Amino acid sequence: MSILPSPDQQNEQLFSNSIISFIKKFQVIKLLRKCGFRKEKGISLFSLFLYVLSNVFRDRSLYMQLKTDHFQENFSKNSYYRFMRNVHVNWLRFTTLLSAQIINNHLRSLTSEKRADCFVVDDSYFSRTGFKKTELVAKVFDHVSMTYKKGFRMMALGWTDGASFMPINSVLLSSQKLQNMIGENKVFDQRTIAGQRRMLARTKGTDVMVNLIDQAMKAGHQAKYVLFDSWFSNPHQIVQLKQRKLDVIAMVKVSSKIKYEFEGECKNIKQIYRSCKKRRSRSRYLLSIPVKVGRQDKDGAKIDAQIVCVRNRANRKDWLAIICTDMSLSEDEVIRNYGKRWDIEVFFKTCKSYLKLSTEYHGLSYDALTAHVAIVFTRYMLMSVAKRDDEDERTLGELFYCMIDELADITFSHSLQLITDAMLASVKQVFHASEAQIAEFTADFINRLPKYMQKLLKNNDWTAKNNIEA
Repeated sequence: MSILPSPDQQNEQLFSNSIISFIKKFQVIKLLRKCGFRKEKGISLFSLFLYVLSNVFRDRSLYMQLKTDHFQENFSKNSYYRFMRNVHVNWLRFTTLLSAQIINNHLRSLTSEKRADCFVVDDSYFSRTGFKKTELVAKVFDHVSMTYKKGFRMMALGWTDGASFMPINSVLLSSQKLQNMIGENKVFDQRTIAGQRRMLARTKGTDVMVNLIDQAMKAGHQAKYVLFDSWFSNPHQIVQLKQRKLDVIAMVKVSSKIKYEFEGECKNIKQIYRSCKKRRSRSRYLLSIPVKVGRQDKDGAKIDAQIVCVRNRANRKDWLAIICTDMSLSEDEVIRNYGKRWDIEVFFKTCKSYLKLSTEYHGLSYDALTAHVAIVFTRYMLMSVAKRDDEDERTLGELFYCMIDELADITFSHSLQLITDAMLASVKQVFHASEAQIAEFTADFINRLPKYMQKLLKNNDWTAKNNIEA
């Protein structure tokens, strides 16, 4: 008897049904055709894309399926490879349109207008170690190990409302320097999708970031803020995004070369921090100051911003600075909104560890690698939608609102009143206190509460009921 469990056919069927439902609900095949995929004969595009999308949830790869005679599809492996290498499909546009459809038609109605939704930009190392002949592969800088490695920088743009993260689009960035290039750089007409894709791969990262946001907004994406870390925190990029009516919340790069206008003088962040008085005790932030960002000659105009300095949790003697172009936000809101940037780090971890980013497909074509990244993004969208539908009760639709009307929430003031009445009853029962002692105890207890709690109890006539002076 084998010690290895046999594949669970029932679970595979459940996965397949969920993926089919996702494809039909969000018209994925229609979007693929809209982005340049054409198939005139042979097997259907639906069957092929369903297999590619669900392959990561199977117990073995395509190679092992063929090796062990578990490949039961009605197409050959050549059809799969032709699908991946198709130079005419605009995969960047596909993920942008699909994510816009999911966010605007499904997630937007589940998100409160008071909740700030955000674009998040970051990059991650896409490994191609051992594949020297991969097209456009280069020596790129890995921010984690702080060394140069062989592969790509995957620049990704996502959207988050704090509850769900949705990847929007991405670019596999190569190197601009010829001495860092390892793989072949094929020449395509720059008017074609393949040519534009390769041209974007060798563009400066900060310019690619703005390009991705422009394409997202053109497809119908909206957000209140753009979040990114210090690697992209350049005054020129901040001004560019503000000109697109997007406010920025970003980590400030601690550099002597980057300067801001503070009290009429141009100073770097270290000089500004040293010249200002810090908040004492256990305040959530150390410093909050207004500055002006940008250069008149380069950006056309300077914009107002605020810099909030906080303690570094990793080193209490160190500090970090966050810049925000929305002057109406409080310091606590700036810190809380910047915390949503962590969603993209979770996204990268999930894609690499569970969705086989950079390990499932080993082709050498840059077009195929771009297709692979888009398919991994689609898998994450599928999982993100399923997670939100499973956890958010508002996805029940009318049933949820009927339940709300049937079982109204107990207000905070009423809850506080119930807890306090129960506490006084226990004090009277256990300690046999007189009415005068109870009144004295209650008055002292009320005076120790925050002002807003005292106000709530007063508004509910609870103090008058218990003969307590407010």
